[in-house]
Amino acid sequence: MSDEEKTESKADHEPPAGAEITATWTGGAAPIDYTASAKWLVLRKKEKPAAEIFSVSYVAAGGDENRPVTFVFNGGPGASSAYLHMGAVGPQRVDFPPDGSLPQMPSRLVQNESSWLAFSDLVFVDPVGTGFSRIIEPDKKDEAKDAKPEDTHDPKEYFGYKRDLESLCEFMGRWLSDHGRWGSPVFIAGESYGGYRVGRLVRMLQETAGIGLNGAILISPALEITGLAPTDYDVLGWIDRVPTMAAAAVHHRRSRAFRKGTALERVLRQSEEFATGDYASFLTRGASMPVRERDRIHSRLADILGLPLDIVLRAEGRVAFITFARELLRDQRKVLGLYDTTITATDPFPDRDGFTWPDPTLSGISPAYTMAVNRMLRSEIGVETDREYTLLSYEVNLAWKNDAEHHAFAPPPGATDDFRYGMSLNPHMKAFITHGQYDLITPYYTSDRLRNLMRLDPQMADRLIVQHFGGGHMFYAWEASRREFTEAIATFVADATKG
Repeated sequence: MSDEEKTESKADHEPPAGAEITATWTGGAAPIDYTASAKWLVLRKKEKPAAEIFSVSYVAAGGDENRPVTFVFNGGPGASSAYLHMGAVGPQRVDFPPDGSLPQMPSRLVQNESSWLAFSDLVFVDPVGTGFSRIIEPDKKDEAKDAKPEDTHDPKEYFGYKRDLESLCEFMGRWLSDHGRWGSPVFIAGESYGGYRVGRLVRMLQETAGIGLNGAILISPALEITGLAPTDYDVLGWIDRVPTMAAAAVHHRRSRAFRKGTALERVLRQSEEFATGDYASFLTRGASMPVRERDRIHSRLADILGLPLDIVLRAEGRVAFITFARELLRDQRKVLGLYDTTITATDPFPDRDGFTWPDPTLSGISPAYTMAVNRMLRSEIGVETDREYTLLSYEVNLAWKNDAEHHAFAPPPGATDDFRYGMSLNPHMKAFITHGQYDLITPYYTSDRLRNLMRLDPQMADRLIVQHFGGGHMFYAWEASRREFTEAIATFVADATKG
């Protein structure tokens, strides 16, 4: 695709017309008539168009401003909202097998019996550079030669922590204005890096955009960035993944630490105790730990992970999740899904080093979601555009930058502090944090650990629910988990809007 196709010029900044239909969702206790609207919103800088955000809204007919509205987005950075839109929350979804494994192509759209439309209007937001959203390249002919830097804009300025959040704040405020919904209970829900967005938006929306929140839902969130890729000199990133690896080893019957049939909750709790006890001591003490003690911990770790001892020794006890995913079932020439370790694929290059295999839980599911969302938007709702719907943009991901004013040595800004600030700012706002128990990308124990470090007083602690489900990063691909998740969120929304 050419650069001209990827962006829109300023001279041609009028977005496509959008589309709208009416339909009926019959997946719940009572049918719900709704209007589905797909449209673009132009963001401006210095009164000049700078970007377009595409969204799809589902608004129940006959409702009033007392009905909740939930803004939904995914992460990446660079991911569109299609994963939550077509996987868990919207009125139609991809038809996955009950265990979340890959569906046969072409993927089928089916009515989503677990849609959140049962209790909230829904707005699925594609951040700039994802889905049908685009940056608008500045027209060089209109830029004065003597223009000041502050009067121009960087076309990729939206690909950064701060500007991304500002654009979402602007979008939400304008959506509420356009639909006359400033009196509605407002919720935000984000997955993965979208969970990071939610963690920071609970402060920014309320403090700078004037949008009060009833609730925030963080799905497989990456609240802190620094622990995602631990080095030889880190500790926390290695600790957090041990329970997930232990669960995977038991699932695939490779664990030597737990008997067949051991309850998952017991596996997780005992693995957490080892990871935060002996293993944490091993990671922090390094060569100062007596050899006999080091050998004991190496052996215990190998048994928990279900790996040969020589692999653990070669890694000096720091087994990368890529290594684990490849080595656990190497004798079967199978690799684990990084986003759901219960899903496997054949290793096409078992003799080569490095990450050379397709991840069935990311690359494998991409066609299913891409085909489903294009069918929904183009055939069902009737969007007419030549643009390609970008499910996941690696260009946006690679361009992501720290655009906040921080010293060069400062780490990327985390979301946990802003989340705590937002909880304190609004004594009525409730929050829900959730993970899949088989996710190696954003392991559940990271959020559990952070929650225990937040120093929440009893009143704040009562407003935060942490609940995990079977499955991986997109745990809602599991039929049972999707149903349980929706039931939990329905209760959460009802409680957050009580009174």
